[in-house]
Amino acid sequence: MTPKPEETRDGFRFRGGRLPLDLPATLAGRVSGNHRDALAAPGDLDRWLVAAGLAEGLAGASAEDLSAARELRETLYALALARAEDRPLPDAPREALNAFAARPAAAPWLDASGTPRLKGTARDLLTSVAREAIELLGGPDGARIRQCQGPTCAILFLDTSRKGDRRWCSMSACGNRAKVAAFREREKG
Repeated sequence: MTPKPEETRDGFRFRGGRLPLDLPATLAGRVSGNHRDALAAPGDLDRWLVAAGLAEGLAGASAEDLSAARELRETLYALALARAEDRPLPDAPREALNAFAARPAAAPWLDASGTPRLKGTARDLLTSVAREAIELLGGPDGARIRQCQGPTCAILFLDTSRKGDRRWCSMSACGNRAKVAAFREREKG
C-alpha cells in the first residue's frame, strides 16, 4: 500500500485530493476576507511545484509565471466552486482554463528508477495542472468536488468516500475542530 502523502508540505496545504483543487488552497482567508497568499514571490511558486510533486528541483519561475499561476488559481477556484455548488460553469473562467490548457505542457519522462516525472518550465508544469483540471471538472469526478464545511475554510476537495458524504477538507484539521466544538456544546447542554 502506498503511504498517504502529507497534507502539508513545505508550508502548502494539499487536502484537495487533486492538484487542480490544491492550487486554489494557496490563497488562505477566502471566507474571512483576510487573504494570505502563499504564492507571494516567484520562489514560492517554485516551492509549490516541488511540494506538489511536479518538479524535482526549482523550476526557475519568473514574475510572469507567478502572475499566470495566480490567474490559474482563481480560475480553478471559480470553476471548482461552481461544480461543488452544482451550478453551471461560468463562461469567462471556463474559457480562461481552456486557453491555459492549450499551451505547451511539461513532457512526461521516466527517471532511472522507473518513476514518472515531468520536465518543463514553471509555465509548462502549470499547463499540466490546467489539463488535469479539464479532465477533473469535465469528468465523473467533477460531481464529487466539495467545499469544506468548516466555518472559516474555503478549501475544495474531491470526495472519495463511499457514500459521497465527506464534509471536511481534513479530519485532522477542520473535522477535528468541528468534533471538539460539538463535544463542548453537548457538555454545556
